[in-house]
Amino acid sequence: MKIFLRLFASIHVLIAVLFAIASLVIVGIAARTGWTALAGGLNASAAQGIIEAIGLIAVAVVALQIAQTILEEEVIREVQVSAPTRVRRYLSRFLVVIVIALAVEGLVASFKVIHDDPAELASVAAFLVAVGVLLAGWGVFIRLNTFAEHLEPEAMAEAKSEDQKLE
Repeated sequence: MKIFLRLFASIHVLIAVLFAIASLVIVGIAARTGWTALAGGLNASAAQGIIEAIGLIAVAVVALQIAQTILEEEVIREVQVSAPTRVRRYLSRFLVVIVIALAVEGLVASFKVIHDDPAELASVAAFLVAVGVLLAGWGVFIRLNTFAEHLEPEAMAEAKSEDQKLE
């Protein structure tokens, strides 16, 4: 069984490295997009290019945060996600980054649509409402999960002790 656990840990490391590489590539693309936008002068077109670069950087942050979460939770802590505390922490690490990135992408889309095709503003608004619903659902999940944590305080203490592995 230990061989399989090491194999899974190695696969998780590979996946985290691929996410980190993807993040770096996206940052490079964002830098090039921003530089190209500025090369045309400081005008509305440049602003659109910079806004697009911001959206790309948000995606890069998501990829990098996912890589970090995978390394910390699956490799360093060797966490087996089962207790409510671990589930909440694990999902929260992913969701906080994803919600922020989606919100930034929604704002980028808003700026783009306002200038390019105002008829699509309703679609962007629906996207942002969906991000709000995701955020609200996550809040309900955390609230309900907190009640479950009170049923097993030893799991919370164990999860906190795992944080010392990262210090």
